[in-house]
This record gives sequence, C-alpha cells and structure tokens, in this order.
Amino acid sequence: MLVPRAVLGGENYIAPSDRLNIAAVGAAGKGSSDIRSVAHENIYAICDIDDRRLADTLQQDFASPFRDKTKTYRDYREMLDSEPEIDAVVISTPDHMHAPIAMHAIGMGKHVYVQKPLCHTVNECRVLARAAEAHNVVTQMGNQGHAGEGARMINEWVASGALGDIREVHCWTNRPVWPQGIGRPEGETPIPDSLGWDLWLGVASHRPYVERAYHPFNWRGWLDFGTGVVGDMGAHIIDHPYWALDLGLPSRISASSSRFGRGMETFPIASKIHFEFPANETRPSVKMTWYDGGLMPERPPGLENGRQMGDNDGGVLIVGERNTLMHGVYGRDPQLIPAVVHNSVQAPERTLPRSTGIYQEWIDAIKDRSKRTTSGFEYSGRLTETMLLGNIATIRAGDHKVLDYDAGSMRFTNDEEANGYLDKSYRPGFGLV
Repeated sequence: MLVPRAVLGGENYIAPSDRLNIAAVGAAGKGSSDIRSVAHENIYAICDIDDRRLADTLQQDFASPFRDKTKTYRDYREMLDSEPEIDAVVISTPDHMHAPIAMHAIGMGKHVYVQKPLCHTVNECRVLARAAEAHNVVTQMGNQGHAGEGARMINEWVASGALGDIREVHCWTNRPVWPQGIGRPEGETPIPDSLGWDLWLGVASHRPYVERAYHPFNWRGWLDFGTGVVGDMGAHIIDHPYWALDLGLPSRISASSSRFGRGMETFPIASKIHFEFPANETRPSVKMTWYDGGLMPERPPGLENGRQMGDNDGGVLIVGERNTLMHGVYGRDPQLIPAVVHNSVQAPERTLPRSTGIYQEWIDAIKDRSKRTTSGFEYSGRLTETMLLGNIATIRAGDHKVLDYDAGSMRFTNDEEANGYLDKSYRPGFGLV
C-alpha cells in the first residue's frame, strides 16, 4: 500500500530512499558550509586530513541529524574505495587536490561538486571535463554567484542589445587578503597528531610543516597549492561577462605584476592581466582586463562623482558602444551607468530560467537527468582554464612575454617555456587516476 508523503512526515518529507548518499572531502571552512548546504540529503561520509577541524564541524548544530552515523576518514582514497554506497562527492580542499580527488570519484561513477576554481592546471580542466562526459556523471563547480538572480540579469541586459556591441570588459577585486609576495618560511614546526600533513600535501612535493604558513587558510597564495587571486575570485567576477558574452578561450594573454615571492613560491601582491578573445558569430572580439591587489580600472565617463565602482569586494564594467553595465562581485546589483540612464531604459525581459541554487541544481540534475547544471565542467572547465592562463601570463611577464594561445591544441604557439606551466607532475599515489 502506498502511504502519502504527508502522512509520513508532512508535505516536505523526503523518504530516506529518495536521498542521495553524499560524501564530503574537506570538512572545515568552505567545506563546512558546503556540507550544510547539502545536509538535507544523507551525509554518508566525511573526509578531512585534520581530525580536530572535522570534529568541530560535526559539533555544529546543522550536523546533529548525521553526527553520530556519518563515517569519517582522513584519506579520500580509502573512503571512496571502501564505500560503494556513495552516490555523490562534494570536494572543498586546497586547489591542488581538486582534480585528483574528483578524478578518483568520477572514475567510480560518482557525481561531483567541486569548489572553485575547478582545477590547479589547464590540463586538469581538460581531463576533468572529458572524464565527466565519458562517465556520464553530473558535475557542478562551486561558484555560487553563477546561480544568482544578478547573473541572469547580466545575461539578459547583454542579450537585450541595450549596451550595443561590446568590445571591452574590466574586472577587479580587493584580494588578496592572505600572504603573497613572500618566500618559503625557514625551519619547521612539529606536526600535530590530529593532522595528516602528508595527505594535505597530496600531489605536491614534500616540504616541512610550519604552523599556519599553509594550513588551514594561507595556502591560496602558494603556487604549489593555490591559484592566487584570479583563481580565487575570477570564478565570482569574470564568470558573469564570460557567460553573458560566451567568451570561450582567449587567443592572446599578457600581464604585469609586482614581484613574485622569493623562488617563485607565492603569487604577486598585485597583478594586471589582459585577455583577448576572438570574435564569434554573435559578437565582435573582446578585450578583458583583470586587476587585483588594489589595482582598479579608470573610472568610466558618466559614473557619478562619489559613487563606488562595483562593491567593497570588487566588480565588473561591461563597456558597450551605447551603454556600460556595472555590477559587483557574484553578479550583484547589475545597473547601467549613470543612474539616470539606468532609470530611463526599460529593464530587459526575463528570458533565462531562474536557478534553484548552485547546490540544488546539482542535486536535482542527479535525481532527474533531464535537468542540467549551469556550472558543469563543460562550462566551468573553460572558465577555469581562462583564469589559469592568466596566471601563466603573469609568470612569463618577467621575461616580457605576450602569449599567443591555440585553444584547439592547448598550446602556446610562441613560448615553449609557458607550455611547461599547462601541466604538472604528481607525487606517486596522488595522480589523475
């Protein structure tokens, strides 16, 4: 006999058999909020190299339904290899481990949600996208602004023609808010018993543990572990003009910056990156400039004196032949400038479906394969590749290089040294399996 859902537990009741078994790799920081955001499913297992931080997450109020039954691990390989009941995996680790963990899960047929940036190298972006398609799994990158109302409004403003032809885009952020431009610290600190330091290093070459130099937060600025500012914030800022203009991959990239950390250990404190995107069937060629570390574009003509460009975290200017659209980070508050123009132009028609949220899109698409995510690896792989090409241009700026990129062959055609940064070597046991 079928019993109505309302009888079992109310209108919002979900039968246990309808819940996904989700595993999480990375339990603290953004990992904690990722777990919270999918906790209406079954949190089947959690993996983290830091026992103390994992335990702290399990003590939070949102963890009470699964605190005593979820399985815990230090090593993602052990978890995935020993838990066939896992349906899907949420990955929120330092950038250098995103692709190895995701590839392990995809190879076992698990659906994957990976925090931004998707990957640590350009090659990883290509490998992950191909693997996701080959294994027919549902994927999503965790750039939450992509699912927001502002992201859709930006698309609709651009498509409406109110801006006219667009050939120029400027993107900026106030980051970094972590150490960059520094060398490797001397000495070492005893490794806490609660920390699996070798597992934290993962694919990266061994280095001594130094308390708070890398784990738990300051890893973003280190080339071995993070992708710097454009990797951290590009997915929240570049994403919107990239999507609205269907930019694809750039054909030319150049950069300038302050100094890298001693020995090229950390990214510069400030950088400026120039991307050139070829024309396509619907728009002319586009030049996009990225600014970080306190650098910003020139204030556009018409912006009211005293009015902030973007918001406190950064912003975007999409410059058209007729009008300019300005918005904040995550696609917040898109408006034509100045305000008098915005108020005189009719808002564009709502043409794009609205999102259920970056996490729920992924869950819904797993349960109903007729649905699709909007930041799956086919899209987010190209976005991340673009950001990482910017990092390579910044590295090669020291030799005054302007890089010509052949996206079809995934090669720079005029700088063989730059090609060496498209991929990396992996420590045995942690590769792209």
